[in-house]
Amino acid sequence: MTQLVNRNRIKLQASRQLFSLIFALVLTLLSFLTTACAPSQARTAEQRTFRDISLDFLGEYQLPKTKFKDTPVGGLSALTYDRQRNKFYALSDDRSQFAPARFYTLALSVKRTDKGEIGIEKVDIEDVTFITDENGKNYAQGSIDPEGMSLSPRGTVFISSEGVPSAGITPFIREFDVKTGQQRSSLIIPERYLAPEETKDKEQEEQAPRGIQDNLGFEALTLELGSLAGGNGDPFRLFTGTESALWQDALPPKSPESARIRLMHYLIGPISRPMVVAEHLYLLDPTPAGAIDNGLTELVTVDMGGHFLTLERTYGVLGANAKIYQMAMSAATDTSTIETLKGDVSRIDPVKKKLVLDLSELGIYLDNLEAMTLGPRLPDGSQSLLLVSDDNFRDAQITQFLLFRLKGLQH
Repeated sequence: MTQLVNRNRIKLQASRQLFSLIFALVLTLLSFLTTACAPSQARTAEQRTFRDISLDFLGEYQLPKTKFKDTPVGGLSALTYDRQRNKFYALSDDRSQFAPARFYTLALSVKRTDKGEIGIEKVDIEDVTFITDENGKNYAQGSIDPEGMSLSPRGTVFISSEGVPSAGITPFIREFDVKTGQQRSSLIIPERYLAPEETKDKEQEEQAPRGIQDNLGFEALTLELGSLAGGNGDPFRLFTGTESALWQDALPPKSPESARIRLMHYLIGPISRPMVVAEHLYLLDPTPAGAIDNGLTELVTVDMGGHFLTLERTYGVLGANAKIYQMAMSAATDTSTIETLKGDVSRIDPVKKKLVLDLSELGIYLDNLEAMTLGPRLPDGSQSLLLVSDDNFRDAQITQFLLFRLKGLQH
């Protein structure tokens, strides 16, 4: 009897010890979850939204003032890379004032020092291509404002004309043969981006401003990254954005709020006409103190999952600056049916963005940076990113190439 009682007592003590051990483990786990779960969830949510990418600055190259085939090389406002030819195409924003509207073919030489440092050795201008209308005629002076460009998988480039309504320059997005420069097709621009037609009835009240503002139209343009790997007959997507808000979306001057930019998403197929499939709200950073202008100047796809790099440029009395953001388009509200973004937009989910690099931290002079594209693989196998400035054809400004290593991007 005594032995049975002792055995039961030992079992009870063992059960109590096991319970105490389990209880201690539970408390430890709860303590860990209490202190670490919230930040971990925040990090996980960010990781689900953005890719883990960063930029290393590798160097600068300044293109000397020059002429090529009787054209002044300047005003470079868009850049796209031809991986098959290992060439760049750089669009001039000349409104056919100094020479007919055109883009240049560039060759970029990358150097690697004995210490393993990578930089730009030289940029050579190899060719110039004049873009022409569907009849093969050059664009007349003051009839075009070329700003955005991207290479397509069917031997063409898509080019956007930003638009200056007050000067009669209508915004457009058109497709041109990369070899001849002749126009092949034109995308339909939704009415909300266009100025209202002048009324013939003088007694009728003047229509409210609508459409793009002067020089604040289609500056950024890119194609989805995977399109260049697809066949000539495969459908692909084109993305474009205005430099700043449309008239009907514009906030009062000196408003502390972010300018409300519209990003358009086109689907382009081999048979059906290109169509807008979605539009999203992009919130530009508030204009910093001392800046005269602030806008979205470039957009670059980095994968097939809706991730982009955006370039926001400011300039003013204190000089120019630019910031590169990563943008995620997932879960953003479609704004294509919203007439105005001027009011309360709290119920609209904009595209999400995250700062990748503030270029003021480079410690170098920055000019009017407007162009950005993914380039070739660098000698160490990493992905390159190239930025170019628009010198506005002014002697006081420069055509500046900035080379970066884009880390964390694998294809």
